[in-house]
Amino acid sequence: MFTLRILVTNLSVLVFVPHSVNATKLRPCLSSIFLSNGFENNDWVTIERGVCTSLTYTERTSCYKHYKPFTFNNKMEEIHLKATSQQEESQEHLDMYKDITQEDWKFSSSEFLTFPLDSISENYDRRNVPNAVFSVVEPTPLKGQTVLAGISSAALDLIDLLPSVATSSIFRDFASGAWRHPSSTPVAHRYGGYQFGWWAQQLGDGRAHLLGHYTNRRGKWWELQLKGSGKTPYSRYGDGRAVIRSSVREFLAAEAMDALGFRTSRSASLVVGDELAKRDQFYNGNLKMEKTAVVLRLAPTWFRFGSLEILAKRQEVESLKFLVDHIINKHFPTISVTDPDRYLSMFSTVVEETAEMIAQWQSVGFTHGVMNTDNMSIVSVTIDYGPYGFLDTYDPDFVPNSSDEDGMYSYKNQPGVGFNNLQRLGNALDQLLTPDQTPQMKTILDGYDTKFRQVYLTLFSKKLGFKNFKQEDEQLIKNLLNMMKINEADFTMTFWELGNITLQELEAKKLSRKFWALDKIVNDDKFPQFVEKYKSRLQEEELSDDSRRGIMATVNPRYVLRNWIAQQVIEKVEQSSFHDLDLVLRILRNPFHSQDEAEKKGYANAPPCWSQKLRVSCSS
Repeated sequence: MFTLRILVTNLSVLVFVPHSVNATKLRPCLSSIFLSNGFENNDWVTIERGVCTSLTYTERTSCYKHYKPFTFNNKMEEIHLKATSQQEESQEHLDMYKDITQEDWKFSSSEFLTFPLDSISENYDRRNVPNAVFSVVEPTPLKGQTVLAGISSAALDLIDLLPSVATSSIFRDFASGAWRHPSSTPVAHRYGGYQFGWWAQQLGDGRAHLLGHYTNRRGKWWELQLKGSGKTPYSRYGDGRAVIRSSVREFLAAEAMDALGFRTSRSASLVVGDELAKRDQFYNGNLKMEKTAVVLRLAPTWFRFGSLEILAKRQEVESLKFLVDHIINKHFPTISVTDPDRYLSMFSTVVEETAEMIAQWQSVGFTHGVMNTDNMSIVSVTIDYGPYGFLDTYDPDFVPNSSDEDGMYSYKNQPGVGFNNLQRLGNALDQLLTPDQTPQMKTILDGYDTKFRQVYLTLFSKKLGFKNFKQEDEQLIKNLLNMMKINEADFTMTFWELGNITLQELEAKKLSRKFWALDKIVNDDKFPQFVEKYKSRLQEEELSDDSRRGIMATVNPRYVLRNWIAQQVIEKVEQSSFHDLDLVLRILRNPFHSQDEAEKKGYANAPPCWSQKLRVSCSS
């Protein structure tokens, strides 16, 4: 027997769980007691900071620890539980968390208001905007009722917010554009870009509002942006809205990529509304009304290659210099803003980090889908998740975007596109260089291929379980990928299964039914030769089989956000059911380990036949 202490407020239900109680087993019980859909979103234990800090230490720690496993990933738990003095540390961390209505939540738009601003304040109609980096424009709230469909606790932690903030209607309004923080002056950013190889002139935030920047307790700078929050001068022919299908895909993808260990924008929340938008999903004249949503996104910065390109193309050199110096000062701390070679140094860093980012994409089969220069981050984080896709079967020609009829942004083309985009960025920076500096840009750019190959081969050698890359590994990697291509083997699961089978089983071809992906290649004529060379290479490193599999377990995910999984979640959210959104988010936040809930859903099984008919387009 045990006693639960429950406090009901006008905003939430608080449950204090004794040490001896298994919180996981309580969840369905509590859900049935309160009959609340909120419990489907991992909110059944809600901790209000003021209440928790007023409890005794034992009660407070119990409350906090039982709540955390449902809301923080392992990385965050590790950070919070490394307590030298557990009582002091627990109290300290709780005190560091804020609420968006508190005065000490360090949120502001001041930095952006120092940039050249659009001189016109009526900013809801499409027009050409000269001599500006930002336009001041208010979000347009969604019509009708809104619902907070999902939150990422890991992303909220980046801006010092506990998940309990989600119980507040103010947060929901903040995250959808219906309530403006007193320190915020929302702006839309003007940029241009090369789209599918052609200069597209002025583009800009056509349905996004940059709310401000926040410096968290670790001194990290994050910029908060709403996507789907209404018209701006850059809306072109759009309505300023984002529909549920694209919003769900972005919300999940950003958090999934972070959990894979890659630098990316983040998704803090997803708000869905009653408002409808007309969309022609595949540009075939089949118009339909779709529900809309708003994603609260975070990034170190939302400046992109196109931010510089538009200023260079329009000969706005002073604004270009002001912007690039700001970017260096704020986001490239190892470069002095007074260094005469600072633009070369920045470009060198962007070249190396972009090469690394794209090599990371390749290592998990991620294909961005729209690698226009306006979708390339100036600080080399993955941004703007549109018609992306993860490989199912290994197909270098995979194109996730049905709008990309020529396959310009296919999986195999991504490294080359990255180079071309960097070349265009270099052209924009050229206006800031001296005649002696200009020739050095080509030398810097020539280092892209070397850096890409280095990171790519290092990652893939680890995917095979090697501690260090050797030149001979390149051929071994190519041989495996070629077998996978010919036999249409699943990319993600082939590597995962290779890291979970013993070498003895592999050599004997003794595969249980769970190794369904490896089964595609074991009967290939070249498979025995591959295994022999693989074993020989492992012996060179004197690696035990357990060590090999341990290395592989850190880089080969079992779960990725496949299109068919995203589609199932989208359909549920469109029906106002948010349980699967939360479930898939939790699974993707821990992608390297088998999870019972994911296995029941078949997320590591061969993709269903119907998934082959799925199409994703730029329409959103």
